[in-house]
Amino acid sequence: MSSPRRRLAPAQGRPDTDGPVMASCEVLARRREGPYWTLSFAAKEIAERARPGQFVQIAVQAPHTLLRRPFSIAGVSRQGVAAGTVDVVFDAHGPGTEWLAGVDAHDVIDVIGPLGTPFPLPQRKVNCLLIGGGYGTAPLFYLGEKLVAKGLRVDMIVGAASGDRILGTIDAKRLSATVAFTTDDGSYGTRGRVTDVLEDVVASTGAGVVYACGPNPMLRAVSEICRDIEVPVQVSVEEKMACGIGVCFTCVLPIRGRDGHVRMQRSCLEGPVFNGARIAWDETRVHVGAPIVDEEDEPAAPPARPTDAELWGDA
Repeated sequence: MSSPRRRLAPAQGRPDTDGPVMASCEVLARRREGPYWTLSFAAKEIAERARPGQFVQIAVQAPHTLLRRPFSIAGVSRQGVAAGTVDVVFDAHGPGTEWLAGVDAHDVIDVIGPLGTPFPLPQRKVNCLLIGGGYGTAPLFYLGEKLVAKGLRVDMIVGAASGDRILGTIDAKRLSATVAFTTDDGSYGTRGRVTDVLEDVVASTGAGVVYACGPNPMLRAVSEICRDIEVPVQVSVEEKMACGIGVCFTCVLPIRGRDGHVRMQRSCLEGPVFNGARIAWDETRVHVGAPIVDEEDEPAAPPARPTDAELWGDA
C-alpha cells in the first residue's frame, strides 16, 4: 500500500535524511504476547531511518484522547518480504492503547517517527549487559541485534512483576550469551528485582557497559548501582510525552552536564536515552522502593573501567 508521507524538520544535529517523517501506515499484523500486544505496520522511511532507542508517536482515535501516544521501536525490517516494517510492543491500560489493541490488519494509522535520540553503540570491544523490565524489554532486542552484529557479547537480565509478564523469553535466550530472569513474586526465575542480581551478573559476565529500559524507578536503581560499581549505563526513560517533538516541555528531566551544572532536557528530543549517571534522580519524582544496597557493606574496589569518552566517543 502506498502511504502519503510528509517530512518534518530534522532534529538538532541530524541531517534531513535521518529526521522524522509523518506517514499514513497500513497495519500488517496485531498479535497478543501474554498480557502485551505487538503491532506491525508498513513504514518504509521510518524503518530505514530508525535506530535502537528511538520511538514513534501514533495518533489514536479513542474518546478524550487528543494527543498522540509514544511507543518505543521494538524492531524494524529492512530486507526480505517484510522490508519496510516497524514493530511496537505495548500494554493496553488506557483508552488510547485499548483502541490501538483493537485495530485490524489493513487499517491505516497515523505515525510520526523515528523520534528521539538512539542508544549510543560502544566504540570499542566491550561486553554489554541489557536490562529490561516488563514490556520495556522490547526495544532491547532491537539493540541487542545491533550489538551482536558488531561482534560484541550480549547478556541480559529480564524482569517483571510475575512470570506471565516476562516478555520474550525465547528471544532473550536466542540473543544472549546468558540471561537471568527475575520476578517480584518468584513465579519465574529468581525471586526479586533485576537489581538484586545485577552486581553478580556484571561480575560473572565481565560486562563493561549496561543498557536498561523499563519503569523509571527500576532505571534509577540500576543507574545508582552502576554508578557505585563504576560501570557506564545508558537508560531509556519512560516519560509522558505530549508532543514528542520538543515543543511542549512536558517531559523534561534534570540532567547533570560535564561541567557539573544541572539543566532540564527534553526526554523526547535530547532523550529518551540518557547516561543514567548524569540524571539528577534526587531532583525528580522517581523514587526507589525498598533498599537495594546494604549501606553497611563496604563495596569491593572495582576494576578499571573505560571512560565514557572511550566508550561512546562524543555521545
